[in-house]
Amino acid sequence: MGVPAFFRWLSRKYSSIVIHCNEEKAKEIDGVTIPVDTSLPNPNDIEFDNLYLDMNGIIHPCSHPEDRPAPKNEQEIMIAIFDSIDRLFSIVRPRRVLYMAIDGVAPRAKMNQQRSRRFRASKEGVEQTELKASIRAELLRNGMRLPEVDPKAERFDSNCITPGTEFMFRLAACLRFYIIDRLNNDPGWRNIEVILSDANVPGEGEHKIMDFIRKQRGQPDHDPNTHHCICGADADLIMLGLATHEPNFTIIREEFKPNQPRPCGICAQYGHEMADCCGLPRDQSDELNVVQSQPHAGTNYIFIRICVIREYIKLEMEMPGLPFKYDFENIIDDWVMMCFFVGNDFLPHLPSLEIREGAIDKLVRLYKDIVHQTGGYLTCNGKVNLSRVEKIMMGIGKLEDEIFRKRRESDVNYRAREKAKRQRTKRDQGPSYIPGSQFAPTPLGSGFESPNPLTNVKQSILEMRSKDDAAASLRAMLSKSSTSTQAESSAAKRKKEDNDDDEPDDDVRLWEDGWKERYFRAKFNVSMKDFEFRRTLVRCYVEGLCWVLLYYYQGCASWKWFFPFHYAPFASDFFDISDLPNEFPTNTQPKRPLEQLMCVFPEASGQFLPTTWRKLMGDPESPIIDFYPEDFKIDLNGKKYAWQGVALLPFVDEDRMMSSLTRVYDDLTPQEEKRNSRGNDYLFVGVHHPLHALLKGLYEGGTPPMSYDEAADIDPGLAHGMAGKVWNDEHCKVGQTVVHAPVPIHNCLDSVMNNQVLSMAFKDPAYPEGHIFEAKLLPGAKFPPPSVKPQDLRSNDRGGGYRGNRGGNHWQPVIGFNHHRSRSALDPSSHR
Repeated sequence: MGVPAFFRWLSRKYSSIVIHCNEEKAKEIDGVTIPVDTSLPNPNDIEFDNLYLDMNGIIHPCSHPEDRPAPKNEQEIMIAIFDSIDRLFSIVRPRRVLYMAIDGVAPRAKMNQQRSRRFRASKEGVEQTELKASIRAELLRNGMRLPEVDPKAERFDSNCITPGTEFMFRLAACLRFYIIDRLNNDPGWRNIEVILSDANVPGEGEHKIMDFIRKQRGQPDHDPNTHHCICGADADLIMLGLATHEPNFTIIREEFKPNQPRPCGICAQYGHEMADCCGLPRDQSDELNVVQSQPHAGTNYIFIRICVIREYIKLEMEMPGLPFKYDFENIIDDWVMMCFFVGNDFLPHLPSLEIREGAIDKLVRLYKDIVHQTGGYLTCNGKVNLSRVEKIMMGIGKLEDEIFRKRRESDVNYRAREKAKRQRTKRDQGPSYIPGSQFAPTPLGSGFESPNPLTNVKQSILEMRSKDDAAASLRAMLSKSSTSTQAESSAAKRKKEDNDDDEPDDDVRLWEDGWKERYFRAKFNVSMKDFEFRRTLVRCYVEGLCWVLLYYYQGCASWKWFFPFHYAPFASDFFDISDLPNEFPTNTQPKRPLEQLMCVFPEASGQFLPTTWRKLMGDPESPIIDFYPEDFKIDLNGKKYAWQGVALLPFVDEDRMMSSLTRVYDDLTPQEEKRNSRGNDYLFVGVHHPLHALLKGLYEGGTPPMSYDEAADIDPGLAHGMAGKVWNDEHCKVGQTVVHAPVPIHNCLDSVMNNQVLSMAFKDPAYPEGHIFEAKLLPGAKFPPPSVKPQDLRSNDRGGGYRGNRGGNHWQPVIGFNHHRSRSALDPSSHR
């Protein structure tokens, strides 16, 4: 999930980081679809070597999309996922490696956020289902026409996208089949290595990818100028990309388009909210009554260039006259760490730092003022120098009073502007649709012109129907049915209007004197005079900062550490922190998938767990029943909407949880034990790849290496410089030429009839315990030609910059990586 609003802030400040993808579409000739030949050169004027897919960023929008009707069943979900991968592969066209990583069991620090998210999703899902049933019943009572409920449609619980569920197990099997099909049949896949890291492999998807990159960088055969491209919407991918110190690193993500219409949850039509639904048109044969469904416009993709972000940071972080050696790679690492103060997946953000208020800009200015006094940089290879960080925190602490007062003034002014805007809109608004021509309403009195008669009836009707919600307006205007009037009245009663004049409840009032005492009383139920508690809170937060930075630069330092509070301390509390402990035990292990499900699932999602495990969630006599509250409080924490608030769920006591699970472990079936096991990555290659002969030789004779201890080393010369170990894949049946789809996927993937793909379990190169991956450029690394000038930074400060599909005052879209591409323009004669 990363840092909320981070990408919006970054792309508006540094507009040149965004490039629009030049996407080649499939062609249709005489009713036959001709797919894109991905073996041809990339139309974006760049050739990528490695493509990494953070699969959860693909699975979620394919399974429960926000901008179009949801898939009816699991088969449609799988087809949507395959189509998304095909599209991304067609845009990027990797020439060496395709790495597909699904989120596995996360560190304990991430489980708190996962638990909050899943409890919220379950609660909102129940409320949405009840609301939909209530509205549907009311509409039917009023005689409205509604779409029939498809008995074959399956209700999809998004909580099943969690390691250990049957859905994730089936998804892994389907992805294996998809990879085998493409390696056999698609010419663009012919010479690449494909690695699949499914949900049984511990670790978050993006961090499994970063572990792969780190460990490959440390090998002597690694190409320092490898072109990496990673797909994902999480903002923390930007920090992870900077942390690699690779010169050619690009992110591909969907372009955000604000205010996109969503279909009604009752009738699946566009143009109104569910609370305003009046059902389907009464007479489908009446052309005027047909409400047109809005087709799905599709998403566009954009590239984010990490090398250009580096250029902007270099311009902004110029600091002449430092009393120590200037090291830009270290400055990048310090910049990444400062971004963690405004939010991340593992720690609540400091109360005085909001990214929408320019918190990162404040931190950068403070850093440049104070770094001369620190004697060095804040970080080194993922290790934090706490005495230097303390100076930054004390600098923020001195500004807290001013920050809170300005925040209050800004909020009050914003509400006043919005109230005035609503009043103007209400005063000026008329009917939702006013017909023209001879049907136009005429004012009373004199001084008006007679409306023109219709000259083209069909054209006028077409224009009327093209208006927003035109059909609904025409029904309201022309219908004389009392039932319709009653339905509209009921819909008006159902509609819940947000009263923006209401100020959210806030007992802390940070803008008034005594805010610190009120904060500790309200959030922790202690007095600010409880010095011991405040030191404990700060110590845990400092541990968290150290853990997060290590996680980004060296890998997971501890699978068991987590921040045991819902709220953060103030920056002014970070004094005397230089001697606080920041070391972590090295022998911790990740949980198993079903154990994680017990830690993050509410009782309402217990259907994804074995029967006896599920009983522990709901049995009143269960020793862990308190971990699964039926309802819970959401603290708005000064915000307006519930999704911005803090879910006050009890933290899971790991010892008590594991003690309870030991009693039900023996009840697992063989299939459930398989779902609960820790898995391995798998490497796939086609018959044309140089590695195919190596893998075939290992399988010949029927005695391939059967475990990691017996694993064979990959020859980097055969794998584009990639190193690692391989051993037997139990799913790979050598000599099996026919491979069937694991689940019925009609009209998408047929059985592979002449399979020649081989696969083996794969593991990255091993390093000794305590090895430090150096955060630096590799020898021979070459950056693309610079594209940012000092005036570019100043122009973005004046309000330009990328703003989604709307652009900014000075922003122009760039398509492809060729800056010398001529921009198309109209001939002067076309302006006549």
